[in-house]
Amino acid sequence: MTHFFQGIDTVTFEGADSTNPMAFHHYNPDEIVMGKRMEDHLRFAVAFWHSFAWEGGDPFGGQTFERPWHPQDSMERARLKADAAFEMFDLLNVPYFCWHDADIRPETGSFDTNLKTLNEITDYFGEKMQLSGTKLLWGTANMFTHRRWMSGASTNPDPDVFAFAAATVKSCLDATHKLGGENYVLWGGREGYETLLNTDMGLELDHMGRFLSMVVDYKHKIGFKGQILVEPKPQEPSKHQYDYDAATCFGFLQKYGLEKEVKLNLEQGHAILAGHSFEHEIATASALGVLGSIDMNRNDYQSGWDTDQFPNNVPEVAMAYYHILKNGGLGAGGTNFDAKLRRQSLDAKDLIAAHIGGMDICARGLKAAAAMIEDGGLQAELNDRYTGWKTPEAQAMLQSDLASITQRVLETQLSPAPKSGQQEILENLVNRFV
Repeated sequence: MTHFFQGIDTVTFEGADSTNPMAFHHYNPDEIVMGKRMEDHLRFAVAFWHSFAWEGGDPFGGQTFERPWHPQDSMERARLKADAAFEMFDLLNVPYFCWHDADIRPETGSFDTNLKTLNEITDYFGEKMQLSGTKLLWGTANMFTHRRWMSGASTNPDPDVFAFAAATVKSCLDATHKLGGENYVLWGGREGYETLLNTDMGLELDHMGRFLSMVVDYKHKIGFKGQILVEPKPQEPSKHQYDYDAATCFGFLQKYGLEKEVKLNLEQGHAILAGHSFEHEIATASALGVLGSIDMNRNDYQSGWDTDQFPNNVPEVAMAYYHILKNGGLGAGGTNFDAKLRRQSLDAKDLIAAHIGGMDICARGLKAAAAMIEDGGLQAELNDRYTGWKTPEAQAMLQSDLASITQRVLETQLSPAPKSGQQEILENLVNRFV
């Protein structure tokens, strides 16, 4: 046991009328929503990096958090950090967690010692997972922080960096498999460019595609049953990243024949940076058959960078879960909080309270989304708008050709009248639930 969370009790559900800031007001894991436990819908996961590895810095200022495991430079402190993390998982009773390799082991600068410490700490995780019951939603490799990755990982102009990246991903996929992880994520934070003056984009994309194919091949070789996920983000830290958004990623997967093997881990904050809503990205991935998992956070709309704040907007979250529920749920994916405290929120209590708030917001959004689906009004209006396409004549037109369609238009003197999209009516309908 550590002393980091000393004095903080296990968080329990007390209901909407409770005034206790350290209790759940809406998240009741055993509440049945559309025939399934709320916990099984949401599949919450605590992110190791922002909750425990991040030290409170930003582009204009350094460390503000002082944790017992700082500096993060030894295995002794790595085990202390793991002890505190699993205490928090138990306090919140979350079913999952997730990590980057650099979050959980000290960076040594060499692959062989990084591999040794990664295996050592994940063995330690395995012991703690057996005691707590907390499972691994996904693991991943941090291939963007260390200076070796400054020009990318799989897209690096130096083949030695590509090799280091391949070995790093293999080690992290092995560790994820060992711990029973249900997904493996690749986020290419520097898989892009700063300037086209020194970038061969076609070559870099081919290398990135080949690298991802190697990951998929290795997954099958070791019998890893989890999903392989890539995470879209348009820019920051790179000027332009190749995994710009859901649609861009799907086009990339199609080009390299991976659209049946790889799905997407979508983040709300990244959607905003791409100029989209989270609802849009989820609907796009659902339509293309590649929705895998979500990072639930938000960005500050007045900041032009990835602020990774805990969610607090019920209408936005409700529409995200509406499309997730329409897609059949998250499956093997989950709701990971890729969110961090503000630099001024220094205390252990702040970290617990942030997760309580985020989990409550998601619970409210899920219940609102389920209510909209069970009401059926929104779907009925959508069905009605496209009802013309259900006729045999309309379906036959899709199998026809331009000349035949033109002949029909001439013969019937077709002159279609516009029909209202009723956007305001639909917005009012949604507002009844959120």
